[in-house]
Amino acid sequence: MTPKYRLVFFDVDSTLVTIEGIDILGAGNPEIARLTEAAMNGEVSLDDVYARRLEMIRPTRDASEALAQRYLDSIVPGGEEAIHALRDAGCIVHLVTAGIEQALVPLATKLGVALHAVRLHFSDTGEYHDFDRNSPLTRARGKEIIVRDVRARTKGKAAFIGDGASDLEAKPAVDLFIGFGGVHMRPRVRENADVFVTRLDDILPYLI
Repeated sequence: MTPKYRLVFFDVDSTLVTIEGIDILGAGNPEIARLTEAAMNGEVSLDDVYARRLEMIRPTRDASEALAQRYLDSIVPGGEEAIHALRDAGCIVHLVTAGIEQALVPLATKLGVALHAVRLHFSDTGEYHDFDRNSPLTRARGKEIIVRDVRARTKGKAAFIGDGASDLEAKPAVDLFIGFGGVHMRPRVRENADVFVTRLDDILPYLI
């Protein structure tokens, strides 16, 4: 069986999992949560909040490792089944996220998918030093850049599934954009998506 879409790209936070990793690291800091929500709703550019949030939190290596377990424990209903069904159908699945690479590797490994995320730099003692400032994922339209790069090297139709404004920026780079509202219902995404679902395994009839 040949799937309708060979390449399937997923956002992670509030799409594949029920949490926002940066808010977990922020330990409930309302300013962190406000900045995250504003960025996901498209009210402010990711460029304006990415470095600012990390500098406010200064997450340690230990905190990143603890977040990895939270990700594994927070997969949305139908998420794991959807990924497995896509892979079984011959789809090539990529996670594309501005989340922290070190915290997401275990999730990507568990699901058997490729990961594009932002690597943090720590000191020898595990304290926060900086993030990979060369990553396009820390800037506006970064997900579009990643998707176009992957598509330049892999033939086939492509779809993207995500919940936020930064995901919607990738729409010009794919053949189908599926908005996800199972964790947060964002009007801008719902209005501009080709398809909108609230349960992740509902994407399967459109993709395979």
